Amino acid sequence: MPEKPRILAFAGSLRAASYNKMLAKIGVEAARAAGAEVTYIDLLDFPMPILNQDDELAHGLPENAKKLKQLFISHHGFLISSPEYNSSMSAALKNAIDWASREETEDEPSLIAYTGKTCALMSASPGALGGLRALVHVRSMLGNIGVHVIPDQVSVPKAHEAFNPDGSLKDERKQKSVAALAGKLVEVTRKLSL
Repeated sequence: MPEKPRILAFAGSLRAASYNKMLAKIGVEAARAAGAEVTYIDLLDFPMPILNQDDELAHGLPENAKKLKQLFISHHGFLISSPEYNSSMSAALKNAIDWASREETEDEPSLIAYTGKTCALMSASPGALGGLRALVHVRSMLGNIGVHVIPDQVSVPKAHEAFNPDGSLKDERKQKSVAALAGKLVEVTRKLSL
C-alpha cells in the first residue's frame, strides 16, 4: 500500500476559543477524508521565547522549538489557519515558523523543515475580509523559504457568527470550500512528495 501524505495542521492562534482552531479542525477532517495522515497540534502546547539570536547562540534551540521543528520535518505538508492581527499574521505563528527555520548543526541542510513541503492556507476573522490580509504575508514568507503554497485559499469573514455549535460552518459553500482546499493539499502533496 502506498504511503499516505502526512499533513501537519495548526492554527496561528493561542486563544482557547480561537475561530482559526475551529477552522483548522474542519480542514483536518477533510484532509483525512481525502486520504492523508493528519496530525493536529496547538501552538499553545509549544511555548517558546521570541527568537533572539544571542540566546540561541548561548543556549541553542529551546526544547519546544526542537520538538516543533521535528514535527515540521516529519510531515510532507502543512494546513495552516491564520488569524489576522493588525493586517498581518500573529506573533505566535511568525515565531513558530522562525524557530523551525533555525539550523542546529553546521552540516544540517538549510531550511530542512520547509524546502519542498506543501501548504494550504485558511483564515477566519470577525472582520469583513476574513483575515485575507494576513494570508498575503504568510504566503510570501513560506514561499520565500521553499514551501509550495497552493494558490487556492479560504477565508471566513464575520467568524464570530460563522460557526455552528458543533464546530461546522453555517455557510455550506464555505464548508465545501474548506473540504476542497484540504483535498487539493492532499492531492498536490501526494504528487510532489511521495
